[in-house]
Formats: sequence, C-alpha cells, structure tokens
Amino acid sequence: MKKAVILLSGGLDSATCLAIAKSQGYEAYCLSFDYGQRHNAELAAAARVAKMLGAAEHRVVKIDLAAFGGSALTDASIPVPTEGVQENTIPVTYVPARNTVMLSYALAWSEVLGADDIFIGVNAVDYSGYPDCRPEFISAFQVMARLATKAGVEGASLHIHTPLIFLSKAQIIQRGVALGVDYGQTVTCYKADTEGRACGKCDACRLRQAGFEAAGVPDPTRYAD
Repeated sequence: MKKAVILLSGGLDSATCLAIAKSQGYEAYCLSFDYGQRHNAELAAAARVAKMLGAAEHRVVKIDLAAFGGSALTDASIPVPTEGVQENTIPVTYVPARNTVMLSYALAWSEVLGADDIFIGVNAVDYSGYPDCRPEFISAFQVMARLATKAGVEGASLHIHTPLIFLSKAQIIQRGVALGVDYGQTVTCYKADTEGRACGKCDACRLRQAGFEAAGVPDPTRYAD
C-alpha cells in the first residue's frame, strides 16, 4: 500500500478526506495539531475518527499559534461570530498561516515516511472565505514542496490531494456516508464545549447544519442547547 499523510482536524471535512484516502487504497498516517485553539475538543474527535477509519498511525503535534493570536480561534479576547458568513469578507475565525504551517509539518513527515501523497480537506465552495483553502494556494504550495525537499530534488512527485475542494457541503456528506463515515464522532464547531457539544450558532455549525439538510441526511451533531 502507498503511504499518505492525512491532515485530520477531527471535523466533518477532514474525516471525509481520510475516508476517501482509505477508499483509494492508501495507508493513512494522520496528523493533528494542538495549536492553541479554543475548541480543542476536536483533538479527541480526531483520535476517534482515526481509529474508526483504520489509520495506520495518528500523531498530535503541539505548536503555538496562540502566541501570535489574531484569530477568534486562538485569542479568547476576540468573540467567535455567530451572525453567519459575510460575503467578500475574511472572517475573524481565519487563523493566520494555519494551513501553510500544517502542510509544512505534513511535508516533513511525508519525507520521513517516504510518502509522495498528502491529503487535506480544504473546500472552496461551502466555506468561510479563508485564503489558504483556495486551489491557487494548494498549487503554489505543491510547487514549493517539490523544490524545497530532498525527495523532490531527487525526482519524487509529491502530490497534495484536495478531494473536497470543489464539492458542496451536502456532496461531502453524501460522499462520506457512502464510505461509512459516522459523523456523530466528528466535531466541527468553533465554540464546542469540553464534551465536544456544538453551539449551533457559529459559521462552522451553520455550514454543517445546512449541509446535512441539503444532503437529506439526519444531523447526528450533539448540541449544547
């Protein structure tokens, strides 16, 4: 089996991404981050999802993006918005350089594993407008990765897979259900409590709720209220 590194947050999208990688025959090495996020119940969810979907290994790396703040997800003084996604505006839930940093760690581990494939569950359709979820960013990072690594210089064709990037949230859910993903094990909420129960009001919850409704799939999310 070919090895692949899967970025696994514990949310709906990354769980689906892991299921897709497994369905394509990859041996999955899952990588999660304790990056100073306020909603770290997702790390327990990531462990559940990795076990549920048969990952070969799951590692949690501790980094400190909260040292810089600048996001409602890493700075307790910035409220998490609950008014819904605003068009043409990058919301305060954007974490500066998060996907760049996480992909860099995935790149390092993939070199050590001898893996040419990295999977990330970014989406450019039903998302909050984050600049590091766009296909242009992924393409640029892939070019950089091939230039910056020993494996790339020696001819390896590292590929960053984004199987969800042009799917709606409903399509993502339908794909995951078909692959046996139990979404009740995932945590997507930006304000999840310590038990992983969702607020039902933040952007992440709104997109998730709308996705289940559009997909015609019962929402298995546990809500605090």
